[in-house]
Amino acid sequence: MQVPVRLHGKDSQGKPFEEETETLAINAHGALVLLQARLTSGSLINMQHKRTTEEQECSVVFLGPVRGNKAEIGLEFSAPRPQFWRVAFPPEDWSPKGPEARNIPEKILRPNRLPTKYLEQMKVAVLSVQLHVYIKQRQ
Repeated sequence: MQVPVRLHGKDSQGKPFEEETETLAINAHGALVLLQARLTSGSLINMQHKRTTEEQECSVVFLGPVRGNKAEIGLEFSAPRPQFWRVAFPPEDWSPKGPEARNIPEKILRPNRLPTKYLEQMKVAVLSVQLHVYIKQRQ
């Protein structure tokens, strides 16, 4: 899910940086973003939600591949903050096989029948889950 954010802090050389971007994936524990600024794992930065102006301190927990001149950066909140994004997340124990999933249209549960734009959205959702699993493993 793309959410506009402003990130600021110190880069890998200790110089102040400020950059506006959009998230690639979000979850209750943080986000995955693309940044030009070079950061180091474990560094602390601040993330501001551009629509609400709410700000949250984050730590860099994942340094991913570089795309063009921007790197994938995984950011983790100091504590879970699902309300930061203003979206509803499924509960931790949710499963597509559970009874609450019976009302979900079959085409959502069978992505090979979806148009390309939905497949792209699902790829972003998978990135979000992968980031969440990575964060959970670190705890």
